[in-house]
Amino acid sequence: MATATFIDILLAILLPPLGVFLRYECHAEFWICLVLTFFGWLPGIIYAIYVLTK
Repeated sequence: MATATFIDILLAILLPPLGVFLRYECHAEFWICLVLTFFGWLPGIIYAIYVLTK
């Protein structure tokens, strides 16, 4: 995978599941991010940025 672009990081901050969905579609990464975002916005952001930059 290519490194995360500025748009990817911006989407991960504003709408974490959307940022992950655009990269991984409906794979496990998206569902994990969605659940973490339901638990709290900050855990969703942290996970989204981690997944997009790993």
